[in-house]
Amino acid sequence: MSFSLPPSSLNMIKGIHAMFETPNAEELRAFIRDKLGFPYTDTGNGWLIFSMKEADIGCHPAEKNSHSISFYCNDIQKTVQELKSRGVEFTSGITDQSWGFLTHFRVPGGMEIDLYEPKYEKRLARSSSKIRRVNRTKKKTKR
Repeated sequence: MSFSLPPSSLNMIKGIHAMFETPNAEELRAFIRDKLGFPYTDTGNGWLIFSMKEADIGCHPAEKNSHSISFYCNDIQKTVQELKSRGVEFTSGITDQSWGFLTHFRVPGGMEIDLYEPKYEKRLARSSSKIRRVNRTKKKTKR
């Protein structure tokens, strides 16, 4: 089951900004740029901000507060094979979870990141520019 707010509410928050905090920031930026191939904006002095086509947020019950970052893909076998060919180190095999297929890889600084292929269908948010175009469309009248 999914729920969505009226289109006007999609204009409030446009995305999510995730952050890795590490003493190995330059190496991690190079890894994300060169190995994962994410598009980026250089905001100056090599400070790269990476862009994603999709993002989502999950809220799970836990004993204490925490947060994590996971990447997802459409085909985990092909994605793992491609990333390994670029030198990415995987720290686990692919496991079959009830919600998807999961593995982990290491990034500079020693952090492990989840990579998964969901078994469920992701519902993508419509972009606010599309909503504006739809809202502005009026029937043409003959003059």
